[in-house]
Amino acid sequence: MSMISPSIDELTKGKFNRYTLVIATAKCARLVTNEYVKQREIAETRIANKETDKMLASMIKREFRDEKAVKSAVMRLAAGEFRIVPPEEGSF
Repeated sequence: MSMISPSIDELTKGKFNRYTLVIATAKCARLVTNEYVKQREIAETRIANKETDKMLASMIKREFRDEKAVKSAVMRLAAGEFRIVPPEEGSF
């Protein structure tokens, strides 16, 4: 029994090696982090301009605020929200 869920085998489905999975997860985590930064900047601007009286944390989606970027990335890959494209299919 694996302690990590989803397992590497579940994520790769036998189509990709671990290296490809790591690269895909890192790229996805970067997208998650960028979205967090974007939402935080918008929230800070609204607070600075006194457009809202909400707390900063309440203006950022929980998924980005409370979860680690890598965990979100793995869960998104497992859910099929992001797809791993092998290098031979992708454009360079």
